[in-house]
Amino acid sequence: MEYRKLPHGEEMLSVLGLGMGGIQKCSDDEIEMVIRTAIDHGINFFDLCAGGKNVYKPFGKAIAGQRDKVYFQLHFGAIYNEKGEYGWSRDLNVIRDTIEWELKTLGTDYADFGFLHCVDEDEDFDELCESGIFDYIKEIKAAGKVCHIGFSSHTPSVANRVLDTGLVDMMMFSINPAYDLEQGDEYGVGTVSERAELFRRCEAMGVGISVMKPFHAGQLLDEKTSPFGIAMTRYQCIQYALDRPGVLTVVPGARNLDDLNALLRFPDAPDSEKDYSVIGQFTPATAEGHCVYCNHCQPCPAGIDIGLVNKYYDLALAGDDMAKNHYSKLYVNADVCIGCGHCDSRCPFHTAQSARMAEIAEYFRD
Repeated sequence: MEYRKLPHGEEMLSVLGLGMGGIQKCSDDEIEMVIRTAIDHGINFFDLCAGGKNVYKPFGKAIAGQRDKVYFQLHFGAIYNEKGEYGWSRDLNVIRDTIEWELKTLGTDYADFGFLHCVDEDEDFDELCESGIFDYIKEIKAAGKVCHIGFSSHTPSVANRVLDTGLVDMMMFSINPAYDLEQGDEYGVGTVSERAELFRRCEAMGVGISVMKPFHAGQLLDEKTSPFGIAMTRYQCIQYALDRPGVLTVVPGARNLDDLNALLRFPDAPDSEKDYSVIGQFTPATAEGHCVYCNHCQPCPAGIDIGLVNKYYDLALAGDDMAKNHYSKLYVNADVCIGCGHCDSRCPFHTAQSARMAEIAEYFRD
């Protein structure tokens, strides 16, 4: 399992996380077994939102005695009705009671990440501030009951408002090829460039991203429901999300142990099974000419890691002061490009990479 460090902390998060949405129909024993199996195989990051009220007790049993091995998100705004079904609220008293119940049922006195829940509209952010919910998270963070503040959103413009506060360490966002290429549903908000700029801003600010909806609610996995008419695999979708700037972990759901076992093969799967360059077949005009760091252009005859070079360049342009330093430490830089055009002919997004290498070399030369 690969792990990535939270920039504003010491936590090392598994790149493959696990969401609880969809598992609530399992028995308590199977839920506990799923969590234990995930932990035994190196998964240490969990999102508890939308799983239903019955998930908390078996999750708490599974992590008992190994709390130090796991990190999880609690959403301030996700609540459960008398039947245990997931819903959401902006009532501070209801949220306070829900969080206290969650921590008690989980058998812990702190949450690793306290998330402002579903900040999709400007009105959502305004209400979270005006109702005192944001202040409540800051208050219990100061008391040690929350280690890091984060938020979930589907909307780049609103996400940027939250980032403007400078108070968050993590963002949960929906990332998949359908959304990023403007072929998704109402949750795939933002243009290609708006979404890309948001991810680059997160990386530049040191705000980690946990990814929800990596399979577009399963639609990308079936050619009949995929907006592209072509089925992708779980591994292609996971790798695609992991290659976006700022992403630390991808958090797909598992309905049962069989689903989990399928996901657990991802770390050891060969690169050929993770290659998502098929998306080049349905790239919209708005994405043409944009490097998405997929490295389908490889191998470079001069040995340049073209995807990484592009990534550091874009981050530097976005204001990441460390990007230039990272670029300078690469074994091979853009200035060794021989202009052979191999990368240009292979790029699924028709990016003029050889010309871009000259542009990047000139930028970092200054």
